[in-house]
Amino acid sequence: MSKAKAVSTNKVKKSREDWIFDIILYTIGVLLIIITLYPMYFIVIASFSDPAAVSNGQIMFLPKGVNFKGYKQLASYAKLWTGYRNTIAYVIMGTLVTLVVNIPASYALSRKHLYGRRFFTAFYLIPMFFTGGLIPTYLAVQRFHLLDTFWVMVVPFSVVTYYIIVGRTFFNNSIPEDLWEAAQLDGCGYLGFFFKIVLPLSKAVIAVIALWAAVGQWNSYFNALIYIRSESLQPLQIVLRSILVGNQTMSAMSTGAAAVEAKQMADLIKYAIIVVSSAPIMCMYPLVQKYFNQGVMLGSLKG
Repeated sequence: MSKAKAVSTNKVKKSREDWIFDIILYTIGVLLIIITLYPMYFIVIASFSDPAAVSNGQIMFLPKGVNFKGYKQLASYAKLWTGYRNTIAYVIMGTLVTLVVNIPASYALSRKHLYGRRFFTAFYLIPMFFTGGLIPTYLAVQRFHLLDTFWVMVVPFSVVTYYIIVGRTFFNNSIPEDLWEAAQLDGCGYLGFFFKIVLPLSKAVIAVIALWAAVGQWNSYFNALIYIRSESLQPLQIVLRSILVGNQTMSAMSTGAAAVEAKQMADLIKYAIIVVSSAPIMCMYPLVQKYFNQGVMLGSLKG
């Protein structure tokens, strides 16, 4: 018994080849982290550095001539806060509608006793490969009187086949039929089983789909460009684009020393725009990271 304990407590010695492999593996991992994070780090330090130093390539690892002119100029635009308000509203409502539509659909398709299950699965899969195109979609949105309204950013694109596939895989592998049979014996109906048992056990996949939907809504640009005309409804991405284009136009129209200064300010605002548009969604990711990893793994394994 004592020998078994001694063997279990002894650490397995690594061979020379194992040490070399670990060193190479960690080196590659560190290099990949640096390659991935440095561009964002550079943008952050460049957004509050001296624009002349940024233009001359003097900014590498630490900021120089710290100033917040770009952020002050950006904050002076009244439309920026309107864009933020609209985007936050689109993210919240769009995520809720996406979950309400896709989660029940994916659960229903995961149940083997659903009549016409194969037909409905094919019905959802076909638009994933063959879409109606931009013009028919525009005409459909127009016919439903959704053009230039709040709901045009929420309703038409709420059904996402990929989300349904991920949810269906999760429910199929994680919610066994035996659980439904046991709940049925206790007098639980379909709705009660879904709301009281399935949803509490599905926090991981719900968090994953919510994160994807929120990121998609936050970065939504093309749909707003096509379907929204009113400035009061424009999301943040459209507002930031108009600010960026306006500053670039002003720098192009300037001459001499004023042109150089205008170009430097335009670059400073450009970096500030990237930070302002990326920071909120990046801050949200750590809050759901554990659910994200768990949901992806549970959706890919049987158990």
